[in-house]
Amino acid sequence: MSSGTEDALLALRNAIKSQSEISYIANGDSVSSLAAATHLVLSSANLPKTTSTRFRKPGVSGSDPTTSPGDFFTLDAIYVTWLLKDASVTEYMKQARDNGLTGGLVSVTERKGVVDWLEGKVASHPNIVPLESESTTPPGTPPSQTSTLPITTSPQFKAPDSSAPPVKRRYVADPHDIEIVKKIRLNEIELQDRNTVLRGIKNNNFTSVRSMFTEKLKKYKVASKSGSTPATTAPDPKMHAKKAKNLYPIIMISSSPTALITMHNVRRFLQESTFEPSQEARARAISEGNVKPDDMIPIYRRRTHIDSSGREMESQVRYVVVDSVEALSKFGVDPWDRVVCVMTTGQEWQFKNYKWKDPKQLFHHVKGIYVTWAHDPQNPRIKDWNVTELKIDAHRRHVDKSVVAHFWKSIDNWTQMNKPWLMQS
Repeated sequence: MSSGTEDALLALRNAIKSQSEISYIANGDSVSSLAAATHLVLSSANLPKTTSTRFRKPGVSGSDPTTSPGDFFTLDAIYVTWLLKDASVTEYMKQARDNGLTGGLVSVTERKGVVDWLEGKVASHPNIVPLESESTTPPGTPPSQTSTLPITTSPQFKAPDSSAPPVKRRYVADPHDIEIVKKIRLNEIELQDRNTVLRGIKNNNFTSVRSMFTEKLKKYKVASKSGSTPATTAPDPKMHAKKAKNLYPIIMISSSPTALITMHNVRRFLQESTFEPSQEARARAISEGNVKPDDMIPIYRRRTHIDSSGREMESQVRYVVVDSVEALSKFGVDPWDRVVCVMTTGQEWQFKNYKWKDPKQLFHHVKGIYVTWAHDPQNPRIKDWNVTELKIDAHRRHVDKSVVAHFWKSIDNWTQMNKPWLMQS
């Protein structure tokens, strides 16, 4: 067996094509792994695994592995590429690192071309520098400036221009890469302008959104029609009440002395977003000379909205709070049409004089709010009532603002859906 006079790249290719066994040695002894070996034992040569081959690395200009070995792949790098030809990209990179090929690894995009040449599937490779026996021009020799044929031999040939740049080697695309590029282009979307960016292939169906707002649109139409009554029909007292000025929404609270929200502390709670126990509020009012609270308490609330021009506008909305049917009767023919909310403690006796005495029926026509302490357990009596729980913390006053904001949001949503004409007050 020779010791290295044969070209390393050809020796490896011949061993692979002849299916000869390739083994490893180190210091004259056989080893089981490429990482531990110093030489590759091929069918016709015994070569160091770090021998520079004629396979040039991409992006370099070297033409002779003896003068610029760093521009060429080593023998073990080419061998590992063939050895792991069927491995995945991840496994290939891992095995290459395990074999010490951290700097001279054949890239995954070049693997197929290297394997095809080693197995004899292709006769040449653009990155392999030819042997001197395969070319009459020594490696590194620049192209000749004059033609070897007489100029007069054929009229169509001319002497090459010495100022012209050297002719580049024609690139031959790999058939496998061509197929991959075709598949990629099938999924590409060409962006022509800003409208085509928004192009989609799925038809959007907004039927569910329309169905959700159908009932709301009907109520808006009814409210808009209530603004004018035909002259041939008698005016409806209820419609007349809706058209009246100062049509303030009404909030009814419980008259129970044990209720958390009473006529003593309701204004400070809803208007200033601060909960004050009813007993303390009553004692403070008495000290100020107000022995008995009014039966109707106005509440002024600041509300912001965005107008049609996009500006943020602030308005002041007035509500009226009452705790009895007697006070409610002072608001006209059918004051229940103006009631937007009833606060309850969960006691049914509160509703005995109401227009709707059954809680289920009552909270179908007005917004129900059940006021309780945050630490109290669930009240089983209200589980079938259509009410929203308003939980007040007994000690943390800084959370009152969020509780009141939740209350007003619930009232606005319900009023907008059920009594939109009161939103204009």
